[in-house]
Amino acid sequence: MDIYVGNMSYTTTAETLRALFEEHGTVASSKIVLDRETGRPRGFGFIEMPNDDEGRAAIAAIDGKEFESRTLKVNQAQPKQARGPMGGGGGGGGGGGGSRPPRRNNSW
Repeated sequence: MDIYVGNMSYTTTAETLRALFEEHGTVASSKIVLDRETGRPRGFGFIEMPNDDEGRAAIAAIDGKEFESRTLKVNQAQPKQARGPMGGGGGGGGGGGGSRPPRRNNSW
């Protein structure tokens, strides 16, 4: 089961996140999502637990729990949405704005 963990402290590491979930069962992987430009944590991550029952128990136990001074938001991860060829952001450029009268050279 893939589990989303949000509202994490920016100091949380994959290791500390793994240790939190290992209290509730076997953890296959732990990942903190980093900003592409700065390399800093973005405040959320994912846990993979091979046993669904343990995963559900971990979600129930950890969702809303305070961890490293932040109240965690934990739920089953949703499948990643497919993005279009533009990367999912809004499409092409802006419009031309219609016709505009030519500029006059008002040099007096």
